[in-house]
Amino acid sequence: MQKIIKVGMADLKIVKYPEILTTLGLGSCVGIALYDKKIQLIGLAHIMLPDSRQIKNNANKAKFADTAINLLIEEMVKEGGNRSRFVAKIAGGAQMFSFGGNSDVMKIGFRNVVATKEILGDLKVPIIAEDTGGNYGRTIEVYSDTGGLLVKTIGHGIKEI
Repeated sequence: MQKIIKVGMADLKIVKYPEILTTLGLGSCVGIALYDKKIQLIGLAHIMLPDSRQIKNNANKAKFADTAINLLIEEMVKEGGNRSRFVAKIAGGAQMFSFGGNSDVMKIGFRNVVATKEILGDLKVPIIAEDTGGNYGRTIEVYSDTGGLLVKTIGHGIKEI
């Protein structure tokens, strides 16, 4: 039987088949799922902010795109994953509230997605699917057998990417 393991906000976890990872309530946060098909290993990080270097209280590495992705890769390699096989799927990064003006400072969701894509690109981990942006929250499930990522939304249905 498949067991569902919850990943909290500013948290990350790694599991092998037959387990499933889920994270709830991705608004401006981004869920970053990595998958190694050969050994059916998945990792999921629920990041809140793009860059740990801009925040004084940055001890929680899972909270930031720059540190969480590196930590996720390290943990997956420790579990037998091979970096050259890793692929990524990302979801979230919504603009949950509207702000006047064109300042990017308040566009946390957008900045989280940009940072995630840049870091994965720098680390040569291909993003094979994404469901990002919009103005609605998402709950996601990542399946260790297929690497499938199920995105559940209110008012926008359920889809697998």
